[in-house]
Amino acid sequence: MSKKINELTEELKAHLKVARDIADAAEKDGRDFTDEERTQVTEAMGKASDVKKRIEQAKGDAALTQAMKDLGDGIGLVESDGEKVTPTGLIVPDGGKTLGEYFVNSTEYKELLGSVPGGAFQKNHRVQARPVGFKNLLDRRGRKTLVKTLVTGASETSAGALVQNDYKGLVGGLDQFERPLRLRDVVTPGQTDSDTVEYSRVTSITNNASPVAESTATATPGSQNAANGVKPESALALAKVTTNVRTIAHWIPVTKRALSDAAQIRTLIDGFLEYGLEEELEDQMIAGDGTGENLDGLANVSGVQSQAWDTSELVTLRKAKTKVRTVGRSVANAYLLNPADLETVDLLQDNNGQFYFGGPAGDPTHPIWALPVVETEAVPAGTGYVGDFRKAILWDREQSSITMTDSHADFFIRNMVAVLAEMRAAFGVIQPNAFVKIDLTDDSSS
Repeated sequence: MSKKINELTEELKAHLKVARDIADAAEKDGRDFTDEERTQVTEAMGKASDVKKRIEQAKGDAALTQAMKDLGDGIGLVESDGEKVTPTGLIVPDGGKTLGEYFVNSTEYKELLGSVPGGAFQKNHRVQARPVGFKNLLDRRGRKTLVKTLVTGASETSAGALVQNDYKGLVGGLDQFERPLRLRDVVTPGQTDSDTVEYSRVTSITNNASPVAESTATATPGSQNAANGVKPESALALAKVTTNVRTIAHWIPVTKRALSDAAQIRTLIDGFLEYGLEEELEDQMIAGDGTGENLDGLANVSGVQSQAWDTSELVTLRKAKTKVRTVGRSVANAYLLNPADLETVDLLQDNNGQFYFGGPAGDPTHPIWALPVVETEAVPAGTGYVGDFRKAILWDREQSSITMTDSHADFFIRNMVAVLAEMRAAFGVIQPNAFVKIDLTDDSSS
């Protein structure tokens, strides 16, 4: 490497170190950048970008090109050993941060901001970002979709309303629009590298095990039974099931002005785009009909048991749990209930007017018959489910990823950017009779 390249490389490291030190200090304190720090980081990244251009102009062969690529990965603000790059170019970081945190702290986003003088995108500035994905599951805390047709940087009824100093306050502000998403907590998580998943579904089990007498003759007995020393045959019926990996995606348009605000972009990714994917995934896991691009949801899997209304909500729920144990030969680990039905159960009172579940001071986790309750709007009112949800598997093919570009329609000349979120997954029920669909509609009241 020439002396000039060495000098430029050291200068590049110096600029990146300034930005990285600021980022490390903010992360250590558990806070976002101050306005002054944000300005310093943007300035340092801008200088680093200029130096990299000068280095690229000075390089003379393919070997040097690869060396510079390695150098850029090694000294960027995001540590290279904390992420993987898939064959399709998708960056998949490891760690416990949210997808929005990873995106705004990614090398791609930093370099994008660093390439813009003063951090302000101009109408002729192109925006192309390699997708940044999130490998590990989020904390599965529910998040709700904030519906907007266009997010801008100034309007107080759009993205401008999200510009606050404390990022945690932003998330808290979105919580009021979100429903809790907990179905992932009770099903079995899986991974797949294929576009289709083939698995064995248990359709029936026949257990004929019994005591067997010792055979008293060497000849084959005329009667094939245990009394003549013949061991009984049991049966396990399996069906090969193939389910396809489906893509769940949506996007939102933002202005280039909004794109410059890392906290705002992080909020939109976590509080809108990422949550929207998870909400639709939960809906699909329960109600997907398996047609077109829909998953095979629990409600449409053949072999799931049913429990009719019987006397009261509590009696009906208990009898359904028994069916999981006696017919499904499984141990239930959760109920799925619509909020309206859970409210009905919570408000049940005895003859003295006392709440069965403690009323307002009752257990907020809502255990019913010693089982936790997953409260979800994906289950229609009047219907519930109970089962061993460990016998339902969610296979992640590609967990949530974020891509942005201005190469959509006429976005380039309108100073707008499309921010796309997508995920790919498959869902399957291994043993349908380990689940019971519950009718919670009291026909006698009609």
